[in-house]
Amino acid sequence: MQVVGAGLGRTGTLSLKQALEDLGFGPCYHMQEVMRRPSHVRRWLDYAETGDAQWDELFDSFESGVDYPVANVWSELAEHYPEAKVILTVRDPERWWESTNSTIYGFRTAFAPWFRTAVPHIGRFVNMVDKYVWEGLFGGRFTERDHAIAVFNEHADHVRATCPPERLLEFEVAQGWEPLCLFLDVPVPDKPFPHLNDTAETKRIVTSMYYFTRALPFVAAAAVAGAVISSSAS
Repeated sequence: MQVVGAGLGRTGTLSLKQALEDLGFGPCYHMQEVMRRPSHVRRWLDYAETGDAQWDELFDSFESGVDYPVANVWSELAEHYPEAKVILTVRDPERWWESTNSTIYGFRTAFAPWFRTAVPHIGRFVNMVDKYVWEGLFGGRFTERDHAIAVFNEHADHVRATCPPERLLEFEVAQGWEPLCLFLDVPVPDKPFPHLNDTAETKRIVTSMYYFTRALPFVAAAAVAGAVISSSAS
């Protein structure tokens, strides 16, 4: 692991993931990678319960990591990988809360209860995110704006106070390539800095999942009823 991201989700972490991969520090670990790997969801749940982790096995094929749950354990990772550099992605706290509340917080209830039971991996994933983020980091009070913003600021202050300054870059993705490349000592690419995870697109996905998983039982029941009626008529 060469780069550890200490910034919370919705501070440009997906854009940073792509930027790091473009610069040769990939693959880059991100919450998206966790969701794709059922075994990793189980490992993070185990770590939340026992505090025992095999970081080298978990990040075996990754050169960097950003977003939750990496940001939750950034200090442990920085200690385990003493040569790794640390990047704290930041943004205006008020805008961060609005963005998080209107996008990824919706994933907490996006999947209907029956769907989480029928697809155990999804159920475990939602549980894992709760343990690390909504119930863990924010103490079940994320919807209390002032509390959530205070947690956001305290997290950033803790990183600034405890990470050696020569290892730390405080970074806003709007700054583009230059400060990131200078910090990582690599050339600036001849292409635009990536800007991913558009708010409107994330909202669309959350809304689609919410209605799809709640409508599916009715669609299936209607299909079965239609098949029965058609069979009877014939």
